[in-house]
Amino acid sequence: MPLCRGRNRRHRRRSHRRRKPRRDWAGGLPTDVLLSILHRLDSVDVLMSVDRVCREWRRAARDEPSLWRRINMRWHEGFVAIDSFAMAAGGAVHRSAGQCEAFCGEYFVDDSFLRHISWQTPCLKSLRLICCDIVSDGGLIAALMAHPLLEELELSLCGNISRNWVGYAGEAISKMQHLRKNSHFVNCRESDRDVEAQAIATYMQDLRSLQLFGNVLTNEGLEAILDYCPKLEYLDIRYCFNIDMDTTLLSKCAGLKTLRLPDDPTDDYELEIETPVLIYESEDD
Repeated sequence: MPLCRGRNRRHRRRSHRRRKPRRDWAGGLPTDVLLSILHRLDSVDVLMSVDRVCREWRRAARDEPSLWRRINMRWHEGFVAIDSFAMAAGGAVHRSAGQCEAFCGEYFVDDSFLRHISWQTPCLKSLRLICCDIVSDGGLIAALMAHPLLEELELSLCGNISRNWVGYAGEAISKMQHLRKNSHFVNCRESDRDVEAQAIATYMQDLRSLQLFGNVLTNEGLEAILDYCPKLEYLDIRYCFNIDMDTTLLSKCAGLKTLRLPDDPTDDYELEIETPVLIYESEDD
């Protein structure tokens, strides 16, 4: 029995010993180190996870506009609905406090969201829209006109955008340097096949890189681009099967640093989606 009492006293003494506090490595980081870490995360990861780490990380994610200069909102399986994803993207734009220079949105962007961007991103230089089928010509043109500093534009698999959008935008896109316009459904016998290419040649003469994946342009449209876009260095016309790369076109492409031809492999195609569906309809159908 005395042995038991002694063991209990030793146990009580050990239990009263002061425990050393755990080191809060996350909250104790210098601001510049913390921001360096957060800058390496995707926008979606910052929105979904950083708030749960500690108060300092939560404050940085909410109150440091520099974190939101480049907002990449590609679809994330952590969101169960398009509406909630759109709300999160709107929150990211708000956190940028007008400093956002690049925005990428997948699936959720519509005309209303583009108006939201126009009001809150006066410094926008890059706009990428992927699989945003609800965006209309009118919504896109309004956004382009609201962003005179825009230098990069991607419209990939945005099925509601017509081939007349370049002509509608006109001088509003004269400073464009990088354009990606990628299609999924391609009607190779559609009329006015060069309307988009001719407008690019007219209004985007400062282009450095151009990707027209699955476009209906012909030799005539491509020649216009090569003639009137002298600064062009990168050209990707894969799946543009109305083009016949004759000696004239090949000679005009000689000055390009990178050239991807219609039949070139698509292994490095950035979008995780099936290759374009070709539709061979007659113009009378």
